[in-house]
Amino acid sequence: MLHVAYFFSMMIIERDSYLKKLIAKRHNGKIKIVTGIRRCGKSFLLSTIYANWLRSRGVDDSHIININLEDRRNKALRDPDALLAFIDSKLTDDQMHYVMVDEIQLVPEFEDVLNSYLNMPNADVYVTGSNAKFLSKQVRTQFAGRGEEVRLHPLTFKEFTTVVKKDNADALRDYMIYGGLPQVVLKDSHEEKVELLKALFENTYVSDIVARYKIRNTEVLDELLDILASSIGGLTNATKLANTFVSVKHEKVSRNTIANYLEYICDSFLTEKASRYDIKGRRYIESPYKYYFTDCGLRNMRLNFRQVEYTHLLENVIYNELIARGFSVDVGVVAKQNRDDNGDVVRNYLEVDFVCNQGSRRYYIQSAYRMIDEDKIKQEEASLRNIDDSFKKIIILGEYTPVLHNESGITLISIYDFLLKENSLEL
Repeated sequence: MLHVAYFFSMMIIERDSYLKKLIAKRHNGKIKIVTGIRRCGKSFLLSTIYANWLRSRGVDDSHIININLEDRRNKALRDPDALLAFIDSKLTDDQMHYVMVDEIQLVPEFEDVLNSYLNMPNADVYVTGSNAKFLSKQVRTQFAGRGEEVRLHPLTFKEFTTVVKKDNADALRDYMIYGGLPQVVLKDSHEEKVELLKALFENTYVSDIVARYKIRNTEVLDELLDILASSIGGLTNATKLANTFVSVKHEKVSRNTIANYLEYICDSFLTEKASRYDIKGRRYIESPYKYYFTDCGLRNMRLNFRQVEYTHLLENVIYNELIARGFSVDVGVVAKQNRDDNGDVVRNYLEVDFVCNQGSRRYYIQSAYRMIDEDKIKQEEASLRNIDDSFKKIIILGEYTPVLHNESGITLISIYDFLLKENSLEL
């Protein structure tokens, strides 16, 4: 069994699933690109966890080449030719060298540098990056068939519980409030966690977006972040948000500006966009979308912890867990026909919180913080009952419950079973 960890202040957070992915891709002749929101542990995964594993397999330190481009001391290496020359100088013999470059997007024309090592038998190259659009675009084009992405996420709840030694209910409450960024998790007090979350949001994530895309009207970006944070799990689009600026903020902002800013926010991994899928029509609906925060702590900090609404946070946590497990996640729509008082056919649309696909597997999932009476149960089951295919239908409840299967073929499981058991969707 692999046993490696994220070390900080004598604490240990295991991240074995990501180590296994890197090991599986070792020596495959491709560029390994580790992506994810900043401060989720990408550089530590490479420079410490993976490097330590290599050392345990007999790799000498001289054959592990770590380059942190965020370090001011390495600013000169942000020049592509300087970086190329530096790496070449470290390839001292024919044995395999492991080249690890942190935040490669800081290098102009970085794809040319990396492509230079694709056919070299003594170089196995790994890089990290914090911009989805910038890197994923390169993977699809410049690195087509020659690059592979490993997406790193903040800690899952299961990883979180290896550090936070509380009962599951208290641990989940903390997880929903403060999120799963490793440095935040390992802070002791509420004040320390809030201070770090605030510093990360303002001085790292927002400043990165402003600098990268040369945004002048930062007030609109700030307002947009506030709106997204206060409406997680709500359907929206650029037009609706532009109208909100007019009606609520009394400010006219073009739809295109809003659309661009939404794209920038997603590209920074701060949020993820879930598209709507017509289950019976088997087609995607272009708009509106749902936006979820990659880390709930960042979302709550953005609102100064004023709107800690567990119903919406539960939905966000479930979404993040499904994404971390490698599912493609959409918002489902089910059409249902009824007759009105005049006997005319009326079509209503019911929402399925998540349509989850992974290869040939599909699950339909509803998030329900509480189901206190029969009316609430019928409400949560309604959309699932109207799906006429054979894929599994699940309601995840935000409290303890045994796994139950009703006569309609719907499975009810608790959030704790879902988050802590790897095979939870098959229970």
